[in-house]
Amino acid sequence: MTLIISKKKPFFPISENLRTYLNGYGRHSEFSLNYNDLLRYTDTFPLEDRYGKDTLWETVIYPQHIVQELHSALSFIYAILKMDGDKALSKHLYIDRIDYCRFANSKPFRIRVVNQFNDNYDYFYVKQADASRVYGLELEHILSPNRINYLVYKDTLIEEHIAGIPGDTFIETYLTRKDVNKVRIAKEFIKFNERCFVKLLGDMRSYNYVIDITPDFEDEQYRVRAIDFDQQSYEGRHKMYLAQFFKENNAVVELVQNLINPETLAQYQLEERTLMSRRVRQAHQRMHHLMSSMRKDTLSKPEKVTQLKQEMKDYHNEERFLQCKTMGDIVYLNMQLLLVENLKVD
Repeated sequence: MTLIISKKKPFFPISENLRTYLNGYGRHSEFSLNYNDLLRYTDTFPLEDRYGKDTLWETVIYPQHIVQELHSALSFIYAILKMDGDKALSKHLYIDRIDYCRFANSKPFRIRVVNQFNDNYDYFYVKQADASRVYGLELEHILSPNRINYLVYKDTLIEEHIAGIPGDTFIETYLTRKDVNKVRIAKEFIKFNERCFVKLLGDMRSYNYVIDITPDFEDEQYRVRAIDFDQQSYEGRHKMYLAQFFKENNAVVELVQNLINPETLAQYQLEERTLMSRRVRQAHQRMHHLMSSMRKDTLSKPEKVTQLKQEMKDYHNEERFLQCKTMGDIVYLNMQLLLVENLKVD
């Protein structure tokens, strides 16, 4: 069975409830540049990786008379994102390149920032602000072991770069290495799969997550991190929220099947749900405000909400899903059932 993701998911506007939440938790900031300003480019050329392979990104070229204006605004945004807007400590940074990906649903711009003293570089992204994506970012920040740094102003979303080896590259080049601890990779994929389903984060094909590798004193530790949040609680099929069902992940799924027995699988799933439950309790007030907003917002089409609540009802054998009116309601009830029954949002 092949899962098919909806093409060109529509953008859902940031509601007043969500803006209030973002203001309250330091996710809002004012800056002069918006997403549409970056669409003023006049030419592009394909961007290749170090091996000469097409990356599907294009480097964009702007008219000379607006380059300085754009670069100045982007440098300031980076300073806000990283240094709380301190311009004094960002004077030695410059914008080296602006890339554009027209194939991604969010059509992001990727900004390369370079330190002129040592040539070290970093990236951040400018995207159209989409409510479903913002909810996905925020749920990842609260429920996962990963902290997410992003800002929203009007209809523009600024995201910090999430470093790691792209999942498809990792599967293609790392899984065959003798020094790779395949049991640990299988364990982390199980945990990642669990997190995605609890949050109902969809479309976790191998190129929508990265692998973060950390050397340990005897081995290596791995962490699977989502980098694409466009498909937060949008699709109607519940299997869309389980990374194990995407054919792009088959190689890792086979590792799990071959190396992890059912008892250990259940252990790892419970470990991850326990950690997520603790994070909910530690951020109870924040989760309360987030879910209060999410349950009121429109994040999908009515027919997809109807389909998903029926499938989740069958999956959990829980009639309460049929009472859900929004995707936020479904996410909330799913978290109640999988994490903590005392997660109450009135």
